[in-house]
Amino acid sequence: MIVGGTAGVGLAAARKFIEAGVRRIAIVGRNAERGEAAAASLRELPGGAQVLFIAADANRAGEAQRIVAGTVDRFGTIDILLNSTVGTAGPQLLKDIPANELEAILVQQAMGPILMSHAVLPTMIDGGRGVILNIASDAAKLATPGESVIGAAMAAIVMFTRTLAIEAKRNNIRANALTPSLIQGTLTHARMQENEFSQKLFAKAAKMAHLGVAEADDLADLAVFLASPQAAKITGQAISANGGISAA
Repeated sequence: MIVGGTAGVGLAAARKFIEAGVRRIAIVGRNAERGEAAAASLRELPGGAQVLFIAADANRAGEAQRIVAGTVDRFGTIDILLNSTVGTAGPQLLKDIPANELEAILVQQAMGPILMSHAVLPTMIDGGRGVILNIASDAAKLATPGESVIGAAMAAIVMFTRTLAIEAKRNNIRANALTPSLIQGTLTHARMQENEFSQKLFAKAAKMAHLGVAEADDLADLAVFLASPQAAKITGQAISANGGISAA
């Protein structure tokens, strides 16, 4: 199951999982029209995968439970959860953020992966195995001007994932975080280019990515690997894919 699987990294990961042999996949997103189009495109891929689209907001506890219940009702179980939800908040200096927006930014950025992991855990425990992958960002590791609140949310996801990995290992469940910096070619990247502050921040970071700025497929490939038997001993890690922007 891929939350945020209707565009960007989530949709790229859905394609990669199907290419790797997955034959039952659920994608979740808020935009019904975009979600149905994404599901239709995935069904056309070789292999004949069964694709379920669920229109829902994973930032709400009741919705997270409904997402899991709907997927289990259709497919019987959930072996892999990839949380690829994206908030709408961009880089902004703390002094410029209105106080009444701070809580919303934290909830929007961090609560989806937490709620979805909590909702899916009983199903994975009953199944005797599972993989949970949460996409955060390098803002969790590096202090960067303009990312004080976003960085706090990303750090929350990373520490949540690490602690979950320790709690769930006895149930044969692994949990890892993926922490990119820039991901070009996504809706989020395009939206951030509309803001002058974000443009300058991203342009500076891109110059440091001597191996190339990451694209959605780079994160998708990493997700498929971390969910595979080849990564059976990897858990509790926060792995960056940033083209050399940092070594965090």
